[in-house]
Amino acid sequence: MSRAFNLVPISSRAWERLATWAILLIIAGGIVGVAFVAGVPAMIRGGISESVANLGFAVKRVQVTGVKHMDRLAVYNIALDQQRAAMTDVDLAAVRHRLLGFGWIADARVSRRLPDTLVVDIIEREPAAIWQHAGQLTLIDATGVPLARVSPDNAPNLPLLIGPDANGQAKALDALLARATRLKPLIAAATWIGDRRWDIQFQTGETLSLPEGEGAAATALTKFEGLDASDRLLGRGLVRFDMRDPTRMFVRVKRQAAPTISQPKPVPEAVAPVAAPAVAVPAADKPGVTT
Repeated sequence: MSRAFNLVPISSRAWERLATWAILLIIAGGIVGVAFVAGVPAMIRGGISESVANLGFAVKRVQVTGVKHMDRLAVYNIALDQQRAAMTDVDLAAVRHRLLGFGWIADARVSRRLPDTLVVDIIEREPAAIWQHAGQLTLIDATGVPLARVSPDNAPNLPLLIGPDANGQAKALDALLARATRLKPLIAAATWIGDRRWDIQFQTGETLSLPEGEGAAATALTKFEGLDASDRLLGRGLVRFDMRDPTRMFVRVKRQAAPTISQPKPVPEAVAPVAAPAVAVPAADKPGVTT
């Protein structure tokens, strides 16, 4: 070792200084490690936070804006977790992240207003439809995000989407109905069938079966809107319009109740019974429409 040190162009005094600094660094590192294990930095931060709070910079008030539909208490419960904490200790990003866990909240901004107020600005989602699934009614927004459960007695006057995963198709359905602006106000509900196509229920009681595929469904709906405008298909007591076949439309009519037949009276022998005249049923006068 001594030969190796002698080969290095450093004096013995310089080696002594390097050894001294190395020992001091090792001792300092040990002290810092022991301090972290003992929680000294946390104690120091706690003392600083307490001093800041004692100076009046502690969360004493929470101001919430932008809430129209959701329960304000849900927002206050999250924000008030920071109450009596020093303003410097409030984790604004964590508070915002917790708020975004609510379906109603599309976005949130959390800020400090010195000396003692936490400000929460909420941007809510707007309810656009009601989703019915598994016996439950749920408000959803235009993109299908569930907002809140509703009861049948308190359900708002919004379109009804029925079926598993129908809420996930809300945006596509809205784009589809945008092609039929005259029919859209007449629609009462839409049922997502087999995770592939829609049945549209109208307020007048009829059902329109659309084909699979966005393009085919849009074409069929536009065609039906034109037929209804020219021939008034809705409101005539029909039951279903099936447009899954692109070449023709099938129409189902209500089953007529069988007439009550009373026991015929005896006919005198001198009078022969008269046969009832035959009535011809006209066929559909529109090509491509089958009843």
